[in-house]
Amino acid sequence: MYIPTPTNNDHLLHEYLELNLKQLHEELGYSPDLISRQFQAALANGRIVQGATVYMDGLSSSSMMLQFLFAGNHENDPSTTSAELLDYYQERVIPEGSVHKLASFDELYDMLLTGNSILLLDGCNYALAVGTKELKARSVEEPNVQSVVRGPREGFTEVLGWNTAMIRRKINSRHLWFETLKLGSVTQTKVAIIYIDNLVSESVLELVRERLRKINIDGILESNYIEEQIQDKIYTPFPTIFNSERPDVVAAGLLEGRVAIMVDGTPFALLVPALFTQFFQSSEDYYERADFSTLIRLLRFFSFILATITPSFYIAITTFHQEMLPTTLLYNLAAQREGVPFPAFVEALIMEITFEILREASVRMPKTIGQSISIVGTLVVGQAAVEAGLVSAAMVIVVSITAISNFVLPAFNLGIAARIIRFLLMILAASFGLYGVFIGVIAIIFHLCSLTSFGVSYMAPLAPFNLSDQKDTLFRVPFTSMMTRPKSLNPKRLVRQKKP
Repeated sequence: MYIPTPTNNDHLLHEYLELNLKQLHEELGYSPDLISRQFQAALANGRIVQGATVYMDGLSSSSMMLQFLFAGNHENDPSTTSAELLDYYQERVIPEGSVHKLASFDELYDMLLTGNSILLLDGCNYALAVGTKELKARSVEEPNVQSVVRGPREGFTEVLGWNTAMIRRKINSRHLWFETLKLGSVTQTKVAIIYIDNLVSESVLELVRERLRKINIDGILESNYIEEQIQDKIYTPFPTIFNSERPDVVAAGLLEGRVAIMVDGTPFALLVPALFTQFFQSSEDYYERADFSTLIRLLRFFSFILATITPSFYIAITTFHQEMLPTTLLYNLAAQREGVPFPAFVEALIMEITFEILREASVRMPKTIGQSISIVGTLVVGQAAVEAGLVSAAMVIVVSITAISNFVLPAFNLGIAARIIRFLLMILAASFGLYGVFIGVIAIIFHLCSLTSFGVSYMAPLAPFNLSDQKDTLFRVPFTSMMTRPKSLNPKRLVRQKKP
């Protein structure tokens, strides 16, 4: 068959089937997962037309495409040209809503590489994209990171469509709006902006759109690729964007007037604006009684303080301020440290680094032996270090309390911030004692107050102080008293519920 020379408009589909197939295979590098199957179709005037179906193996269902073409009703087909036949396929044969008309190779690649099958006919300079996606993905499972005792057991998956459907099932409202865009010049990753139209602040929503539009990167493989490029401040240990793999957490954030950002290929969704107190809240707080939830939340704040300053306080007191300890306790600590050759700072540094190594080893090791490594490693190494005279027993207790307190925090990225700050405060304690610790704490508070998340003060409603928003910060009051949404988020509708 004669194949003409390509024209300058190579981005447009050609009229000749063989030329289209040739360019398609060439530009995809003759990839073995690109499957093309040719067939013949008869027109009403008796002429035979060559056609082809093209799909990506593993992304599309070829049997579904064949069912559309050869199991449909062709008895009253009046087509006398290839274009008329393709239109007949679109209007009568292929189910409505699963077919799109394509005129260029750019459109064709976009549909082909997202799981659609392409229908081409000789003598027609456009094609049809048929929805034959065959998703092979992890099913909906219980989240591994943000687990709860009471509450829903479903978590997001790596499929964006499934995740948005779970949000839609939680919030059955016509005001729940989705905006989709593609980021990554190479990966063309689908990203969804989710918000409730009559609740979200317009300034926050526009800021999200603006920052997403400015992203210019070749690939988006996980939501953190976006998180690092849209956050207000880069050089801070504290997370200013909240992430979650739980649909109920994202739905609750949307109901407060926040904006969710979901990325295809990852189960973690982003929520903005994010406040410092939000990282101490768990979805389980709202599934238990208010008094019990308040107690647990206060425990988390106390654990954060312990995880941050406990080693530095021990170093400062044992090194510079021994007079603050009771005499009996001071004698016991002195007896324990009698055979330890290192100062308290080096002793704490050895134990903290050892525990960090054990923590990372337990994460990277296979699950069957990971827990054994963490438990046995901590016990054996700690006991052996004490018996060898490298560290004191009191230091093992301090590091253990610090590590356990770190695990109480419901947000993993806030735990990372506590670990970073802990080492900085240890250096200040070894250099200046409690004065250095207090200076470090004051500097951290000033830094927290300077942070913002999409135009909202990071420390709100504590700084600036807002009395009405204190109902869900350090304490969690009963639902009957939570009449309004957080004022700091500036929602369109402040009232959440009316008094009975």
